[in-house]
Amino acid sequence: MRWAVAETGDGGARLCPLGQDGRPAGPILREPSLAEAVRARPEVERWVWRSTAEIYRPLLAAGVRVERCYDVQAAEALLIGYEEGQSGQARSLAAAWARLRNLPVPPDAPARAAETQPSLFDSGPVPLPPGTDEFNAMLEVYAGQLVRTAKTEYPERMRLLLAAESAGMLVAAEMSRSGIPWRADVHRELLDKLLGERFAGGLEPRRMAELADEVSRAFGAGVRVRPDLPNDIIRAFARAGIELSSTRKWELQQVDHPAVAPLLAYKSLYRLYTAHGWSWLEQWVHGGRFRPEYLPGGTVSGRWTTNGGGALQIPKVIRQAIRADPGWVLVVADADQMEPRILAAVSRDPGLMEVAGRGEDLYADLAARAFGGDRAQAKIALLGAIYGQTSGDALTHMAGLRRRYPAAVAYVDDAARAGEEGRLVRTWLGRTCTPLSVASPDQVSDEPVGGYGSTSAARARGRFTRNFVVQGSAADWALLVLAGVRHAMARAGLRAELVFFQHDEVIVHCPAEEATTVAEVIATAAETAGRIAFGPTPVRFPFTTAVVECYWDAK
Repeated sequence: MRWAVAETGDGGARLCPLGQDGRPAGPILREPSLAEAVRARPEVERWVWRSTAEIYRPLLAAGVRVERCYDVQAAEALLIGYEEGQSGQARSLAAAWARLRNLPVPPDAPARAAETQPSLFDSGPVPLPPGTDEFNAMLEVYAGQLVRTAKTEYPERMRLLLAAESAGMLVAAEMSRSGIPWRADVHRELLDKLLGERFAGGLEPRRMAELADEVSRAFGAGVRVRPDLPNDIIRAFARAGIELSSTRKWELQQVDHPAVAPLLAYKSLYRLYTAHGWSWLEQWVHGGRFRPEYLPGGTVSGRWTTNGGGALQIPKVIRQAIRADPGWVLVVADADQMEPRILAAVSRDPGLMEVAGRGEDLYADLAARAFGGDRAQAKIALLGAIYGQTSGDALTHMAGLRRRYPAAVAYVDDAARAGEEGRLVRTWLGRTCTPLSVASPDQVSDEPVGGYGSTSAARARGRFTRNFVVQGSAADWALLVLAGVRHAMARAGLRAELVFFQHDEVIVHCPAEEATTVAEVIATAAETAGRIAFGPTPVRFPFTTAVVECYWDAK
């Protein structure tokens, strides 16, 4: 049975059981605290609440863990995304309630600056109109969402997506609380080694200052160039007779000049210094843990982002600081060739499904069948189909890929065409791309929609939607994997904890004796997620798993 729960202004809670239609199936009860309300009802299968970020973190702080939830605000974001022309609009309970009543929809609260303590993450919710009962409003919105879900093209898929997104919210809150095990002393040693001594007054560390001097000397005696200022660099090269459009690495690597090597070295250290240097360490790592705030569905494709801290862009060298506690290990699991396998499952291409169902290396198997054993060319061709690469080797092999796997290539071609024409596309479960009306500037055109398909912006949006149907479906599948891993570890009574996730990688921190079980749990969850999401197909979803004490050693 599902129960709805909400906090009251005095620190208590209101709750009630729900029927199949989402409406109360019993009296509305009051409890002195949210934690007591939930703890006293372990039999509840799924809690319905306004926002996991607002409700679950206090529960975790009180030592209360729930099995499943339904996040009304997360569901609203997905449903307004599905309903054509509505994507990107406000998702708060107040906004959802206003839509039901055909009232003006209040905007969501502005994005918050990142904080370093999880208890400080949450700002107040968007207020409902004066005199509106929040609990009754939530019940009304939830019942309306069930009706809207039933009206989608594939209601069962949408219900699965809503459940998966809510499960991801639970995982995100738990990972933010547990944190990534982090050795601050190792991190400092790495910074000292790579950057050199720190100087007072905010001056650059020694090694960066030395490289900056090398860059200046390369342009001649008496010249002073600031390598952290792109315009300074472009002007310096222009004086040397070299025209640059940017200071990007790939462009600098084409230049034959003595300033290039120290400049590239400086840029690498500058990124480390500004993104994960001493200030970052002091701000984000406390008590042996780095606790970022994960934002499930932070991108339109469903991939996660974080609110500050750069958890999803940890430099490889800094991964040496991510170390398991004594007696514990890190189980690092990477999904193998995830997106090509997802394409096989969603396109239902018989040939590609057969390849994706054999062996651990999809590209090698594909090469043996279609590319004369050349794995590199097979990879280029298949990824070119997904990402819309239309030149070089990708184009050379695309025709052969179309002949051998017509349904797979047609699937992404159709998505690209829809994007070029300004139409919406969806993932297998129903997550919907951003509509043309709120697309980013590089996806729109000043020309009328009637001529949209012939513009460069149209082609750019076509490449976006081509990838979206695969990448977004992969993100949906990954949510089901996370939910499966979380559920299985809790059911088995393991001490293991999920501590990190990005689109194709999961890290579990566990006692050494649990590592084998955790690896098996991840493998089982991946295959189960494939069946649940895509139905019975021959496609396999293997993971490469490493059991290590230090994250660096897993790569």
